[in-house]
Amino acid sequence: MTFRVGVIGTGSMGTAHAAAWMRTPAKLAGIYSPDSASLERNAAQTGAAIYHDLDKLMDAVDVVDICAPTHLHHEMIVKAASKGKHIICEKPLARHVSDAQDAIDQCRAAGVMLLVAHVVRFFPEYALAQQAVLAGEVGHVGVIRLSRCAYKPYRNDPTSWFHDRDKSGGIIIDLMIHDFDYARWVGGDVESVYARSIGARFDDAPIDHALAILTHKSGVLSHIEGGWSYPPPTFRTSFEIAGDRGLIEHPAESSAPVRIHMAETAPASMVAVPRSPLDEDPYTTEIKHFYHVLNGDITTPRVTAEDGLEALRIAEAAARSARTGRAVKVSEVSS
Repeated sequence: MTFRVGVIGTGSMGTAHAAAWMRTPAKLAGIYSPDSASLERNAAQTGAAIYHDLDKLMDAVDVVDICAPTHLHHEMIVKAASKGKHIICEKPLARHVSDAQDAIDQCRAAGVMLLVAHVVRFFPEYALAQQAVLAGEVGHVGVIRLSRCAYKPYRNDPTSWFHDRDKSGGIIIDLMIHDFDYARWVGGDVESVYARSIGARFDDAPIDHALAILTHKSGVLSHIEGGWSYPPPTFRTSFEIAGDRGLIEHPAESSAPVRIHMAETAPASMVAVPRSPLDEDPYTTEIKHFYHVLNGDITTPRVTAEDGLEALRIAEAAARSARTGRAVKVSEVSS
């Protein structure tokens, strides 16, 4: 089935999503951004129609793909749902848990799908590790260790929304939410979080680095590291999953799938975008999966809106823990 897709945003994620939609049977019908230069550049690359009015874009498509700044996600989801459009939204689902819950409720009431782009679930090494755990290959999981360290987005532009914690949520909500979601996918629901971050202690620090310890209801313990402390273009990820019968290990530098390759056209001052050097990049795999969900070929998406909500709930608990210096129960972060 061919349906029309409109992408909101022409930054790193908007560009990746637009390119990925072109590899599906769907029609990339339009793109919207307040940044005229990047809008025209993306239109030239994709052939998509340019929209300067958000309402007109939404009216012209069947599916709205939101790749706008985090603090705008909720209002855009609500607007798209009110127009009866299915929605894909980049992570995090919203800036606050209460808004994420409202977005889910509004989409459910409108009868439209809401899918959240937690792309780590589509990186092959992460997906294969989760499948190995599910198959019992390492027995009962006891410990998960995840690391994701890069450079600060738009590090040379202090006016960027990334540097406004009220808009982006900072490193814990913008970056580490990837691994909070993955830890929950592997280890199950999280009971409490204890976290520390440079940014929570020193507001004017030019870098940030954070550690979070997640206690899962299953008894699994996850240790999660996030960093905006490297110089560009460095982006390193790694993970270990230990069970009572074995260990899954993916070091940051040891094998091709976890070496990170920056998009050639991305200036070092912008956003670090992890890539996987395979025939199909994970962003395309993710969008193809969403296409099949929207088309009715897949009944249960790999990541649901509720998964996005719970990842944000864990992230908010971690951010609160970093601010207060105490462990925070995830159940304290109410909708």
